[in-house]
Amino acid sequence: MIHRRISAAIAAAGLTALVLAGCAAPSEEPTEPGAPVEGAPDWCGPEEAVVGLLDGFGGNSWRLVTTAAGADEVAKCPSVVEYLYADGQGDTQKSISDIQGMVASGADAIVVFPDAGEAMLPALRSAYEAGVVTVPYRVNPGGTAGEDYDLWVGADFVADGVAWGTWIKENFPDGAKILFLSGPAGNSQGIDERTGFESVLTDAKYEFIGEQPYEVTNWDPALTQQVLTAAIAKYDQIDVIVSDFGPSLVGALPEFEKSGRSIPALVTSDGNVLSCFWEEKKDANPDFKLFTVATGNDNVRLAVQHAVARATGGVIPSETAFAAPVFEDSVSGSPNPVTCRADLPGDIYLSAQMSAEDQAALLQ
Repeated sequence: MIHRRISAAIAAAGLTALVLAGCAAPSEEPTEPGAPVEGAPDWCGPEEAVVGLLDGFGGNSWRLVTTAAGADEVAKCPSVVEYLYADGQGDTQKSISDIQGMVASGADAIVVFPDAGEAMLPALRSAYEAGVVTVPYRVNPGGTAGEDYDLWVGADFVADGVAWGTWIKENFPDGAKILFLSGPAGNSQGIDERTGFESVLTDAKYEFIGEQPYEVTNWDPALTQQVLTAAIAKYDQIDVIVSDFGPSLVGALPEFEKSGRSIPALVTSDGNVLSCFWEEKKDANPDFKLFTVATGNDNVRLAVQHAVARATGGVIPSETAFAAPVFEDSVSGSPNPVTCRADLPGDIYLSAQMSAEDQAALLQ
């Protein structure tokens, strides 16, 4: 497990560092907010706290930007005196050990991306029962808020799926063969997204090919390339690729061209590398349409707010789920056309709250 003081974690993003002032004892959820901290948001209470962020898999640019976004949010509260970070590296047992180690190290609150889903629930419950504020986010670990953890701060992935399905129905009214790629096996994000677009694509003319309910990629670009390359070789017709991490596809999509086929339509999440790839390839690939939703780096900000509020005695936010809007549509140009920042690295996300320039600085 990697431990980082808050100053080290956020310096690369050009953010204001916090000063380490020791570890506070775990605090119960406040019945009333404490005295406000001058210059801080109301979710930042007066009690000192150590806060940790744990990834099930931190090995891609999306996680790097998301981690920085979480550190940025933590930095808004001077009552947080230490920030800890751990990367499970795609290993469920390591992720469980990371939670146990962070609790033992004295964390007062932890924010957890439980990539492995329900396999993480016993570790989350153990942390919660130990008196540590425990806030899983984005992937649903199962269980019950108030019994297994304080709160799950999810995103409306069903709505993402509905948006994707609606776009497919509008642009492929005669039907389509659809290949869906998601993250680890059993992750709630992919299952919810599938529920969303299946609720729209009810006609049998929309055929779902590949492994069901989705091809497993672990949101890892290297594994994604292997999976997509195999699918291209297996299926003569792929009309639409649905993916909840679009940038990971860029390395494999040229395989269509090598096979003498146009890159198909892609409905997915945004990323600068993907937008610039589309800009480069669209003229030579007549079937290559692109529709994206915001990739959701800022889901972590709401999770951090909930964790910090509970640990420091601040005002608990009323919002409990992150809403990611539709971002780009190459067909309609609404709400935004596909936008490429060729002057900046590909591994940034223009839909994120953090500026494109700050993300670029983080990646240097």
